[in-house]
Amino acid sequence: MRTCLVCCVILLMSMVVPAGTGAAAPRGHAVVIVSGGEAVSPFTTPEQACGSGLAAGNTDTALRTDLLAAGYRVYTSPAMAGRGPVTDQGGFGAFGDCPITLPENMTVDSTASIDLAGEHLARFLTYLHDAHGVDVVDVVGHSMGGLYSRAAFRVLQGLGSPLRIRSLTTLGTPWQGSYLSDYANGLSPLSDCAGDAFCEQAATAMQAEVTRLQSGSGREVNKGYLMGPHGWNEYQAGVLDRIPVVMIAGTRFTRPGPVSPSTWPNDGLVARNSALAVDVGDRVLPHRRCVEFDDAHSIFVADAVGLPWETALTWDARVFGVVRGAIESADSALQSPNRQGC
Repeated sequence: MRTCLVCCVILLMSMVVPAGTGAAAPRGHAVVIVSGGEAVSPFTTPEQACGSGLAAGNTDTALRTDLLAAGYRVYTSPAMAGRGPVTDQGGFGAFGDCPITLPENMTVDSTASIDLAGEHLARFLTYLHDAHGVDVVDVVGHSMGGLYSRAAFRVLQGLGSPLRIRSLTTLGTPWQGSYLSDYANGLSPLSDCAGDAFCEQAATAMQAEVTRLQSGSGREVNKGYLMGPHGWNEYQAGVLDRIPVVMIAGTRFTRPGPVSPSTWPNDGLVARNSALAVDVGDRVLPHRRCVEFDDAHSIFVADAVGLPWETALTWDARVFGVVRGAIESADSALQSPNRQGC
């Protein structure tokens, strides 16, 4: 899924913190941003980023800038749409002259299976602990990055890692799958697009990509694979028991009349119900808060339909405020009421 869906005001205000609150964070604490499916994102540190183009790629740059300004130590995890280390990019979201390139085994293959991507992400997080002294991590996952993160947490927990995952915030993550993958895998009809041209084009493009790759996250990010008593989500039960989660959905695109709630409203790639994990039970997701904005999935989607980048989840200052609030309140979040805004 390319990185290329009215807000709850009371919840938003309770989660936003003033700029600079993170300045007192101890050196062992860091925020890690994880990009999504088909993303190409460079590794950046609090001090080092790419020297040309978008400093941290088209998913992470604006959010990284905001969190750094708030005083947090921010790292972006490397991702490549295929195997291998990250290379300089041209075209939309171009970046280059990046100071550090990590090896393939620490780089998320953003077209690979969710669990394989999670294994690589777990190695990257371990690298941050070993090489950068990171002990406590707040993770922000965009799109499939939220699923990759959950897979990585499971790996780290299984290995008895000393890293503490303090919180997870997801932006447009398909917790229940994407309607595009549902169509591509024969689980829903194209008529669920309700005649919307952009929806139909995106669905048929996903179908072509799934056919081309045969396997990987594009084939897995659907309700058949993720949901149900034997689905991937159930396999993840227990992973988030001590990790509070804030989920942010975009609802930029809607259709009038009776429509499938698995498709509408959506952010251009992920439906609101999926981004807010409406049908995911407490066994899998025991502590959650939900927020939604009238945003598109990413600047790629916003650009494709002629919208300003600021209307994207990855570029909206309102979203950044919620992310900062989620990080700031992480230590007390498990004692706060569950399902706020959900």
